[in-house]
Amino acid sequence: MDLQRAQQLAEESARIMWADDIATRHVGMQLLEVRPGLSRLSMTVRPEFANGHGMCHGGYIFMLADSAFAVACNSHNQKAVAASAAIEFIAPARLGDTLTAECSERHRGGRSGLYDVKVTDQSHTLIALFRGRSATIRGQYVEEQT
Repeated sequence: MDLQRAQQLAEESARIMWADDIATRHVGMQLLEVRPGLSRLSMTVRPEFANGHGMCHGGYIFMLADSAFAVACNSHNQKAVAASAAIEFIAPARLGDTLTAECSERHRGGRSGLYDVKVTDQSHTLIALFRGRSATIRGQYVEEQT
């Protein structure tokens, strides 16, 4: 498959998946970029995301990283889900911060893939590191002509 077709499939897969992802859109995430095996999403930390310490609740940071992971691992026009995921919180995110999650594919083979996500704030401070392992399931987003 040529690079242009791979990019088209990544964009179309993300568009279709994004349209059905109510949770991601509900918290105001924005899809900034998608390429085969890569995605960038952003989210502004709103007051309702605050935990008891006045910082962004870790669950929302995980959700942003997990959503970037989902877009990247589904960017090959093969439906995929998370098989496992872990996050390391490095620094707190504050109310009003704009967080960006960038996901990169590290390995993809057989029915599984490995992806790393870096979450930073608007001043490029590292907030969290996330690693996810994907598993493909049946189905594609775009039917390919053979």
